[in-house]
Amino acid sequence: MPAQDYLRRILTARVYEVAIESPLEAAPRLSARLGNRVLLKREDLQPVKSFKLRGAYNKMARLPAAQLKRGVIAASAGNHAQGVALAAAKLGCRAVIVMPVTTPQVKIEAVAARGAEVVLHGDSYSDAYAHALELQDKHKLTFVHPFDDPDVIAGAGTVAMEILRQIHPADDGKLAAIFVAIGGGGLAAGIATYVKALDPAIKVIGVQTVDSDAMARSLDAGRRVTLHDVGLFSDGTAVRQVGEETFRLCKLYLDEIVRVDTDAICAAIKDVFQDTRSILEPAGALAIAGMKAYAARERPRDQTLVAVACGANMNFDRLRFVAERTEVGESREALFAVTIPEERGSFLRFCELVGNRNVTEFNYRIGDSAQAQIFVGIGTGNAGDNERIARTFRAHGYPTVDLTHDDLAGEHVRYMVGGKSALAAGERVYRFEFPERPGALMKFLTKMAPGWNISMFHYRNQGADYSRVLVGLQVPRAERALFKTFLAELGYRYWDETENPAYRLFLG
Repeated sequence: MPAQDYLRRILTARVYEVAIESPLEAAPRLSARLGNRVLLKREDLQPVKSFKLRGAYNKMARLPAAQLKRGVIAASAGNHAQGVALAAAKLGCRAVIVMPVTTPQVKIEAVAARGAEVVLHGDSYSDAYAHALELQDKHKLTFVHPFDDPDVIAGAGTVAMEILRQIHPADDGKLAAIFVAIGGGGLAAGIATYVKALDPAIKVIGVQTVDSDAMARSLDAGRRVTLHDVGLFSDGTAVRQVGEETFRLCKLYLDEIVRVDTDAICAAIKDVFQDTRSILEPAGALAIAGMKAYAARERPRDQTLVAVACGANMNFDRLRFVAERTEVGESREALFAVTIPEERGSFLRFCELVGNRNVTEFNYRIGDSAQAQIFVGIGTGNAGDNERIARTFRAHGYPTVDLTHDDLAGEHVRYMVGGKSALAAGERVYRFEFPERPGALMKFLTKMAPGWNISMFHYRNQGADYSRVLVGLQVPRAERALFKTFLAELGYRYWDETENPAYRLFLG
């Protein structure tokens, strides 16, 4: 479909029967920090707290009367489900939403409250999607895709139409770039296609997480690729394979994709809160995190940058994790493992090196007559401070490992320092993501061979759809092949952390 046809579809999209024209708001604190005029497109203020209802309603409102009468079906664990449910309520049609059994109860209740029929099936979106297609055929329902549909893309593209209408070049300077989160690619495809048809000089920059970057990898490969697994922190963009049409459009019109990590997203959530007193979900803050990364790399000055704040369906319990990780994401905390002599005065000499810097955390437990391992957090002011501090410690004779961006250290070890044990000989250490639902731990335990011993276990509920778990296992050497089979059949994401320096220094 040519760009001019999409331009017509976007200009005539039926979205405003349910959606608002969201405001384009200045972010003064971010603007001052980045040295540019930063504007936030507040899609988090939509009735379902997300842009998703634009595409869902535009698709459903254009269905023939006979199709609409039979009803629609969708697969979703979050914002798309609520958009379809709201659109169905407005149009007076039946809506069936297939959601993974891992979906938090608060999201299930939100969809059901809008009158949709909720069907729980499978552990992942892929499972729910496959089951939705089965039900579509069985009940003659119309499938409403979350991103790979021209009418859904056009509905999302109305965001760009509003941005260009709301910008005032004469007063504020020419718009340089628009940053947009990418999961399946519907929002980015709609925005990029519209913008490039009207003003090709404006950059449209996609943003993805480093562990859910299917679009970036697909563009690099020149074809759609399927990720083996995806990170779940930014669950709204956790897509294993992008759409055929969204890939085609992003390949034609997207300028580039910036990747960011969890810490950067947490810092962006805080940035938006400080400017707006609103709390975005991780996917909703993804574009802001990407804008910050782009600004740090390119160092633009006095330009107008727009980031689409695309969603705010945040579980309250996740805020604890966000607050913890924000300091690293903002380069305001560095974490180190430091070896100091186990002798009188050594701690004082170490603290003299720290100087006037704020110590955010200090963990120590006696364990050796000659050396002490300490886990220390130190307040920092700028990116790169962690490297300078580590060099200073080493220069004064204190062996130091920089753990600032080590997930194992940040998520587990800092809460477990002092746990070495002579009984843990031959221990293998793995970090897992367990689905947050009853039976997840039992599945893990029942699939284990009876001869394997759990030597360490640390679990933290982050208020998300999954939990982070650190497990130490003593597996006989002769059963290592069986252990690999166990990991493959378990179906949970995992990382082998046996050689991780944080584990070796404090727990191993």
